[in-house]
Amino acid sequence: MQNLDPTVVIRAARGSDGDALEGLARLDSQRPLAGDVLVAEQDGALVAALASDRVIADPFRPTTDVIALLNVRAGGSRRRSGHRGRVRVPRLRAA
Repeated sequence: MQNLDPTVVIRAARGSDGDALEGLARLDSQRPLAGDVLVAEQDGALVAALASDRVIADPFRPTTDVIALLNVRAGGSRRRSGHRGRVRVPRLRAA
């Protein structure tokens, strides 16, 4: 049975998210995000990510509400603390 109300986790990206972020960018036909990145995770998979004002998302999932959550979280952390509240993800080099 499919979960109709999946849990979404909004968090700062970690260095270990690099491969998943690159895969998400490819899936969305976008270049990978750089700098401070905030991610949305659903059912254990990254489904959307935000860096500055650029978003990448899984085009095969309904992510409109998830992207809205990312934007709220990004704006909320800036208002509360005076900074973005995200961590820097190192640029990955191709092997």
